[in-house]
Amino acid sequence: MQFGQHLQQKQSQILSPRMIQSMEILQLPLIALQERIDQELVENPVLEQNDSDSETPEVAEEREDSDSPTLEERELVVENDSNNSDDFERMESIGSEVLVDSFEDYSRPSSNRLQEISERHHDQIANIVDDGNSFHEHLLMQVAELELDDATELACERIISALDAADGGYLRSSLIDLMPPTATDDDLRIAKQALDIVQHLDPVGIAARDLRECLLLQISDEHPFAAELRLLIGEHLEDLRDNRLPLIEKKTNLSIDDIQLIVEDIKELNPKPAAAFASRSAPTVTPELEVIRDERGDYKIKVEEGPGRGLFISRYYRERLATGTATNEEKEFIKRKLNAAQWLIESIEQRRSTLIKVSQAIVDHQKDFLDNGPEFIHPLKMQQIADKVGVHVTTVSRAVDDKWVETPRGIFPLKKFFVGGTTNSSGEDVAWDQIKIKLQELIDEEDKSKPYSDDEIVKRLTAKGLTVARRTVTKYRKKMGIASSRQRKQWA
Repeated sequence: MQFGQHLQQKQSQILSPRMIQSMEILQLPLIALQERIDQELVENPVLEQNDSDSETPEVAEEREDSDSPTLEERELVVENDSNNSDDFERMESIGSEVLVDSFEDYSRPSSNRLQEISERHHDQIANIVDDGNSFHEHLLMQVAELELDDATELACERIISALDAADGGYLRSSLIDLMPPTATDDDLRIAKQALDIVQHLDPVGIAARDLRECLLLQISDEHPFAAELRLLIGEHLEDLRDNRLPLIEKKTNLSIDDIQLIVEDIKELNPKPAAAFASRSAPTVTPELEVIRDERGDYKIKVEEGPGRGLFISRYYRERLATGTATNEEKEFIKRKLNAAQWLIESIEQRRSTLIKVSQAIVDHQKDFLDNGPEFIHPLKMQQIADKVGVHVTTVSRAVDDKWVETPRGIFPLKKFFVGGTTNSSGEDVAWDQIKIKLQELIDEEDKSKPYSDDEIVKRLTAKGLTVARRTVTKYRKKMGIASSRQRKQWA
């Protein structure tokens, strides 16, 4: 080993800040893109947005028919040692579609734009998911009404604080862990009393340590089969889970008919009694793309007018540079802001173009799915789309990430159309989604007194021309939430 200087020639790929920003913009979903633009509009005085909601057909037609160079063909660079006449002319063309009569203050967005941003943020705050504190308040109010002594009430509060509505209201911590280090045996006795109190609050069954205790707490003494319910839950819960009814019959001397009746009562118990208090809201899905069928029956991609519509570079700053009244410091500041605004506008346009190309290639490949339904989806890999569009596979991955498309078959994430597959007996590609559909059909049609085993399912799929390994059937059966043949069996 020795130290020294060596000359080495090698090739390396270095991503410019412009390329990094373009990839980031491409990956952003619609809502995140809107937030990014709102932030830039506030921070960058050079960037403006047309507040009008519509565009005249004449302006749109003029833009489509224009033969002027695109944004990608020319790069805007503001130099200190030149008059930049070409760049100023280009900036003028970028904002020519927006008619502005006067420019009084361009250091921030217009009042209409600020009002729009404020309303959007207000809606976002209004839709923030509740943190679930109402569950604890509901329990604490019941404890307060019991008029307990201070020590017991404090122990109840400690137990309640350890409960989580999203977890069903189970007590995952031990009583000792909830007590202070200086706790005595008397404190432990009080804690056990407090636990019994909390477990009988509404909803009944909370603060249970496991599923068995949770179900037992919900059995009322007035129930006609209270003893049988406690017997089956307390001693045979695992046998019930595995549907071993003959074994339970042998151990309890209960008939299978009686056991099945009691099982129906068990199903009415709530395994997660606090789940109703857990705040869950379905995420809002905004499809950015739409699939439209033309007169010839072909499917075409339409991109909804996104948040980047109407962005342009402020004429005020263009005029300030053009007149030469800006100081060197101002000119440097405007230069940075101009480049940032231009990069954002071009990145959004590039994002739109990539989305159209990638989505159209996906739709062309999955035409049978759109025509006939999920059973006719074809296997598709991202590399296939990348090769067809002429981009890198990572570009396809970013383009489809968290993007939704509205189709005649419903609203789907773009990733839905990328599925693996196998080949059938004829050598044709078959998507795994088709295998799942066939698997579900077999389960629905089977005789529940003699349900199909996984080996039998493999044989029946093979008879349909679908060659699938047993482990694959087992994997997809579990993913689809289908129980095993033993658990699906219905005893006479």
